[in-house]
Amino acid sequence: MPLLNHTECLDLADQLGESPETVISVHLLRRTLCRGYAAHGHAIIQSTQDPSEPTAFGLDPLILWELLEMVDGWTCLNLPAQCAQPLGEIMVKETGRAVRYYSDVYHLMTGPVHPYRHEAVRLLTADDTPLVESASPELQGAGFHSREQMLAEGVVAGGIIDGTLVAIAHTSARSEKFADIGVATLAPWRNQGLSTAATSLVAQRVQHEGQIPVWSCGEDNYGSLRVAGKVGYREVLRRSYVIPMED
Repeated sequence: MPLLNHTECLDLADQLGESPETVISVHLLRRTLCRGYAAHGHAIIQSTQDPSEPTAFGLDPLILWELLEMVDGWTCLNLPAQCAQPLGEIMVKETGRAVRYYSDVYHLMTGPVHPYRHEAVRLLTADDTPLVESASPELQGAGFHSREQMLAEGVVAGGIIDGTLVAIAHTSARSEKFADIGVATLAPWRNQGLSTAATSLVAQRVQHEGQIPVWSCGEDNYGSLRVAGKVGYREVLRRSYVIPMED
């Protein structure tokens, strides 16, 4: 069956291997935080925390479409850029809905992290679990079974104003070689250096622990792209989203 059991998910994680574009999927597969579908050397990984944006691997659009038809709750698909248009054409033919394409930009930190500091930003620990759990949902992180586990097994930095968490950078996924860093800041506190300082702290700790920081964001997420550039990331590849339009 294309839907994988736990052992098959672990095998798929090994098959996907270590790369900037697989670190999130490998992390989810190994931590039982997703549903995995695979057939004929192709795979789709659907996070149980964010099922609307599954990730696909493989270059045959027909096989990917057959797998995608078994997946519930998706609104778009992240896949290799060279396969996006062929799959999009199949979607249009099979569903009658127009699609659009959106680039997902991947960066690596291969040199020293550019240090940025902010007096309100510090690394967080498991003792800060109540702080994170009481924060706005977009600041509570993802990629772990609990906030306490995220703080204990990941690397997290936060911007804290008047005892409230207003910005966060955290490792949303970790493999042996790579660590993906996600970031969020509440709107009233943006453009004040909080995200940059938090990202810098997390990236430095990730490097200290022997991993390479990874950063991905949408092609028009200019705030995120600006932070990535400031702390020393460089673009290494692009994937694509295929997004069916609303009827």
